[in-house]
Amino acid sequence: MENVTFNSPYLQLEALGVPEQTLYPTFLFFLVFYLLIMVANIGIILLITIERSLHEPMYILFCNLPFNDAFGNSVIFPRLLGDLLRPKSQLYISYIDCVVQAFGFHLYVVASHTVLMVMAFDRYVAICNPLHYTTIMTTKMVVKLTASAWGVALLCVSILLALTIRLNRCGTIIDNPFCDNASLFKLSCENPYINNVYGLIYTVAFLGSSMGCIALTYAKITAVCINSKNKTLNKKALKTCSTHLTVYLIMCISGFTMIILHRFSGYAEYRKGAALLFHVGPGILNPLIYALQTTEIRHALLKILHSKRVVP
Repeated sequence: MENVTFNSPYLQLEALGVPEQTLYPTFLFFLVFYLLIMVANIGIILLITIERSLHEPMYILFCNLPFNDAFGNSVIFPRLLGDLLRPKSQLYISYIDCVVQAFGFHLYVVASHTVLMVMAFDRYVAICNPLHYTTIMTTKMVVKLTASAWGVALLCVSILLALTIRLNRCGTIIDNPFCDNASLFKLSCENPYINNVYGLIYTVAFLGSSMGCIALTYAKITAVCINSKNKTLNKKALKTCSTHLTVYLIMCISGFTMIILHRFSGYAEYRKGAALLFHVGPGILNPLIYALQTTEIRHALLKILHSKRVVP
C-alpha cells in the first residue's frame, strides 16, 4: 500500500513484525504484563486510599504516578493485543481514533515528567524545610500541585496535536504499532515549519525544565544532607530520593531511546521495542520500586495481607 491517499479517513498501522510461530506466546507475554501493570498500579492507588496512615501529601501526590501508568498502558495495549491477532492487511485505524490515541500517549509521557516534578518539590520541602512542611504542603497545595501537573500536560499536548491535525495528509501508513505525533507528522504533505518550531521549543523547554527541576531539587537536598549531622534524616532522605531518581532515570532512558530511534528508519523494529519498553518498564517497575523501597507502603501492604490471612 503506497502513501498516495489525500486526507484519508483511515490509516494503516505497521505490524510489530512478530514471526507467526511466536505470535501467541507474544500475545500472552504482553497480556500478562498488561494485567500485572493494571493490578499493581490500581492496587497501589487502592492501598493509599484505604490506609489512613498513608493519607499524607507525599503518598497522595504519588497516586498520580500509578494512575498515569495505568492510563498510559490502557491507551496502547488493549488495541495492540487485538492487532497482534489480526492479519497485517487488516491493521487499519480511523484518523480520529489515531489522533485520540496519540493524544493519550503524549499526555502519558508529559504527565510522567510533571508528576515527578511535583513529587520532587514535595521531597524538597520535606527535607530542606521540615519545620514548615505541614504549613506548606496543605491539602490546598496538594490539589494545586496535582492540577498543575495535569493542566500543564493537557495544554502542551493539546497544542502539539492541534498543530499536527491542521496539516493536510498525503500518506496513510503509520510506521509504528500505535499512533503518536511523530508518526502522524510524517503523513503531512505541507510545510511543517510551525510544527518544527513548536516541537523544538516544546522539547527543549519541557525536558530542560524537567531535568533542571529534578537536578536543582536534588542538588539542594544533597547539600542539606551533607551539612546535616542527623544520620536518621540522611538515611530517610537517601531512601526516598533514590527511589524517586530511579523511577525518573528508567523513564528518561526508555524515552530517549525511543526518540533517538525515531530518527533512523533502519532501526524501525528497535524503535517499536523501545516504544513498548517506555510503557512496560515504568508501568511495572514503579509500583515495585515504591512498594519495596518505601517503608510505610510496604508495612501497610503487609498489614493488609496479614489481616486477610488471619481472617477465618
